[in-house]
Amino acid sequence: MTLFEIPGPTIGVCDDPELMLVHQYLMRCDPDGQRFARVLRESIDQLLDGENTGRFDWKELHKTEKTHAGTLIELNLLREFGFTSGQDMDYLIEGIEVDCKFSQKEFGWMIPPEAMDEICLAIWADDYEEKGIWSAGLFRADRQKLTTSGNVTKKGNRDGKYRLTKDHHTMITWLWRRQPLKENLLLHLDPLTRAKILAPKSGQKRVNELFRHVQRRRIDRNVVRTLAQQYDYMARVRDDKDGTRARPALREEGIIIVGDSKNHRKVAAELGGPVPQKGEFVSFKVARAENVEAERPSSSLDACLWVAVSKEETPDCPAPRLPSR
Repeated sequence: MTLFEIPGPTIGVCDDPELMLVHQYLMRCDPDGQRFARVLRESIDQLLDGENTGRFDWKELHKTEKTHAGTLIELNLLREFGFTSGQDMDYLIEGIEVDCKFSQKEFGWMIPPEAMDEICLAIWADDYEEKGIWSAGLFRADRQKLTTSGNVTKKGNRDGKYRLTKDHHTMITWLWRRQPLKENLLLHLDPLTRAKILAPKSGQKRVNELFRHVQRRRIDRNVVRTLAQQYDYMARVRDDKDGTRARPALREEGIIIVGDSKNHRKVAAELGGPVPQKGEFVSFKVARAENVEAERPSSSLDACLWVAVSKEETPDCPAPRLPSR
């Protein structure tokens, strides 16, 4: 038997040459795990379908939707990495059949009989634990090391699948272990703040409440989509003639909303951050630097220096306009 050192975030020893090849291939494709993490976040959001349903909580999904999660993630990973479909399993990686398994419960993967002796790509993601974490690893579905699930259908039939018991957890060669999943903001807000944001019936007012109450925190555009519940959800943030959209309405309260353009990111950095990443916003309540006693990071806007202040502080004038994109 030949033992191989497994490189990557989880160092270990593997006696399975095919598993090692798959491991090395995936690590080359995604050395920091960011592509995996993005696919998982987008897949969960796709299931929640906030634009049409207003949902942001996995628990609100129907049983059939939760069951579909594994298939959706399998397909989205296939598209993201350009995997070839396997003849018997989901993927063909380095000429090796690989079955993709997803569970929202850690170590909760169910292995069907047809996957016996095959390599499984086991993925787990949880929106609740530690504000969102995920893991991905590989193992060989060895019948001698698996346990029958014990699940029984309503008609009294066993489901014929297998699972990993606690004694089998060491079978997994981790690619990424308990990595942060992009936060589901609405899910993790304190209940009082969330209630204030969700209270209005108008999508525009809900978006305004979001940027009013959630300041100096990165907000993904999917949160705006879920609250606005309309096709052109980004319009809820932009300037308009009536002054009802988020930017002009909150400007009167001394609040600016920076986006992911270069000019906006520069302003956010100068104010002390956080800086929005692609597809994100950050709102800041600002005041003229000359009217604030303590020295703070400042940004020049409309020929004046502005600093970020707390939500409790009252600015002495409306906020400035942001530079154009």
